[in-house]
Amino acid sequence: MADELELLRRANPVPADGPHYGDGPLDHNAERHLGQLLLERPPAPRRRTRQAWGLAATALVVALVSALLLTGRTTAPAVAAPRPLVVRADSTPVPLERLAERAEQAASAGSPALRKGTHVQSWSLAMSEADAPITLPRETIVRWNDDDSHTEIVVATDPRHPGRPVLTDEGGEPRLVADGHVLTRRTYPPSWSDAPPDSPPPQDAAGLHDYLEEAERAFLSDHSQPLSTAELLDATRTLLDHWTLGTRESAALARLLADAEGLRPVGQVTDRLGRRGQAYVYDGRGSRRMLILDPADGAVLGLEATFTRDDARFGVRAGDVMEYSAWMR
Repeated sequence: MADELELLRRANPVPADGPHYGDGPLDHNAERHLGQLLLERPPAPRRRTRQAWGLAATALVVALVSALLLTGRTTAPAVAAPRPLVVRADSTPVPLERLAERAEQAASAGSPALRKGTHVQSWSLAMSEADAPITLPRETIVRWNDDDSHTEIVVATDPRHPGRPVLTDEGGEPRLVADGHVLTRRTYPPSWSDAPPDSPPPQDAAGLHDYLEEAERAFLSDHSQPLSTAELLDATRTLLDHWTLGTRESAALARLLADAEGLRPVGQVTDRLGRRGQAYVYDGRGSRRMLILDPADGAVLGLEATFTRDDARFGVRAGDVMEYSAWMR
């Protein structure tokens, strides 16, 4: 694990001299305006969501961030949420049906294989009753051992700004930490379950649908209804936070998504790790989800959720990134 962590710390998928894909640092005017918004925004009611976006002592975080921005103690744009991904205007959308066919062709090789555990870069929006939302970036590696024990390492790092301080709420003490700082390192004793998402996912679309429905059931208010497209995407996130899919599982997922209602192709994007992918969008009530798939084998690269309308109660605007995950092998 030490070797993997060292590689992760040294990893720089978006080099400083390369394109920033629209996620450059704040200039002085932007910092000043952001500071004013943080100080002047009126209180907003608490928002309850399915995701665990709560942040302990958020008022202290915002006070710290405001002080850093206004006093010039750091130039790190740690509080700036990533901008939404932009579809290339000159790209041609690839229908999900066609991408599912590519995934099935790739699956015939049978490699790479399914592996329990995950490696994911994620951002999540933290909101409170009284202050502006902030975004917390982190990277997680979960590795399982032959005896069914596993280790989880979480570090504070943002590939958009390698080497710059990262905002964290580690231990309930909001502060800036160095890029690559280890937030948690835990080793869990052997454990095993035959229930999703801990059990291995099926390699066919119908079986995978039932698997994801069972994994998502704890979050559903009406267990008699089949998964909606939004719930299917939530279940996909849960699956990928537990497993690194092989080609056969990716093909089954691509085929299942090809039949999802309202998930439409929009074209090519470059994700926040510099990877090219095909984007598929689902518009829900007040939010938009963008699924990014590898154009060669249909593997899921990322999933982004953005707000589609302003909401003064929560201090968010249309286009603000709600959350984002980028999965890696």
